[in-house]
Amino acid sequence: MKIGIDSAAEAEVLVYPVYPGETFPYKLGDGKRSSGSATWLLGRTETERDALAVGMGERADLTLERVRRAAGTAARALRREGRMSALLVREPGGGDTAGIAAADWLQAWTEGWLLGLYRYEAFREATKDRGPAALDLRAADWPELTPEAMEAAVATGRLRAEGTMVARGLVNESPVTLHPDRFADWIAEYFDRGDPALRVRVYRGQELVDRRMSGLLAVGAGSRHRPALVELRYEGDPALPLLALVGKGVTFDMGGMNAKTASDITDARMDMGGAAAVVGAMDILARGRARANVVALLPVADNVPDAAAILPSTVLRYPNGLTVEVANTDGEGRLLLADALLHAANLGAAETVDIATLTGNVGAALGLGIAGIWGDEDVSRRLVAIGERNGERLWPMPLMDEYESELRSPYADLRNVGRSPYGGAILAALFIRRFVAPGMRWAHIDMAGTVQYKQDESYAETGATGYGARLLADYAVQRADEARRHEAEETQR
Repeated sequence: MKIGIDSAAEAEVLVYPVYPGETFPYKLGDGKRSSGSATWLLGRTETERDALAVGMGERADLTLERVRRAAGTAARALRREGRMSALLVREPGGGDTAGIAAADWLQAWTEGWLLGLYRYEAFREATKDRGPAALDLRAADWPELTPEAMEAAVATGRLRAEGTMVARGLVNESPVTLHPDRFADWIAEYFDRGDPALRVRVYRGQELVDRRMSGLLAVGAGSRHRPALVELRYEGDPALPLLALVGKGVTFDMGGMNAKTASDITDARMDMGGAAAVVGAMDILARGRARANVVALLPVADNVPDAAAILPSTVLRYPNGLTVEVANTDGEGRLLLADALLHAANLGAAETVDIATLTGNVGAALGLGIAGIWGDEDVSRRLVAIGERNGERLWPMPLMDEYESELRSPYADLRNVGRSPYGGAILAALFIRRFVAPGMRWAHIDMAGTVQYKQDESYAETGATGYGARLLADYAVQRADEARRHEAEETQR
């Protein structure tokens, strides 16, 4: 996926970002300049190159996400037509629009372009793609930037896109080849880079028993593959307060003994989307040499029915003194997250963000384009603001204390699910909150609706989105920067 600057090779296609009411070399109505549109303008002679006009919408309304989407739309249009190279033609000085700096525009375009070219091909043979289209940039089109600044913007965009694609690849993978044993081993192998700032530890078997990880052991009991807790440390600045990123890693969710009955449950392999998001975020942080102090905690298991599988009505005991009646084995994700949150507290985390494909209920509430977030108001507000900028959007949801009565059990301290069909995503967040240590800042993200695209659009084809990788990486960097500024201010007083 090559992106070059002033390449000597002549590109097959000229790509023009176009805005309504502005000059353009070809006749093109404003309807073809709206956001999301892509119009081919074929050369009239063998020597005249084809052009692709990509609609950006009104210049005054431009956002970075719109730039990403336009770039992805262009890249996918070239891929469909089998074109192998393109030149981005930009009006000099045209990137500083609606407060968007040229470097940010170029970074966003790079992200969208590369994500648009992504295609999961591990199991393709006859339909395998010829290869992604190369993109060339002209330095003369970017007078606001030096060639070095252009290269830096492209490199940052590439880093972020590649971390997202790592997450996409994991979520798209078959559960036959990415089962709990393999997933845990893959993470350890992938981050074995000889980097002293990176450390991986995998807890299995007796180590889980010794740490009383009741939820993980119970959920994984029905699978022939061992459950595991993966602990991935990145100490880019170990003096900072520790941030824990917790991602649900159920590699196949059949529902356990409360087995799913839908005619097509192939997307049950995507129930590890939260863990994949955390892996992608850690990849961005580690390869970008971010000055952050982060631990990723990934509880990994299969939730399948078997003679050894946990039975509904089983009561689990957690190290914080709470007992939980497993009223429905398909409410397994919160049981795993409880273990990981308690482990985060044991590690001394000052703050934890958990992310999970937890409830279909959140998709019913918010649709498939935005995830729900619960927890501390300040943490949620910051994550929402980041998501608005990088396209991984969130909507703040309420923690309704009065709903906790739904989680009362006649046999234990809590039920893992409520009795009512309403407010399931809120009840899940309330359950998880019971395992957050006192004084720890916390937010919970339910990304069940955003884990996959149901159809091709903008910078992705049908399949995994990689949602959360850039969101979590950006948040970790922001919190680290704020902690350093606060420390410097305190030192000056």
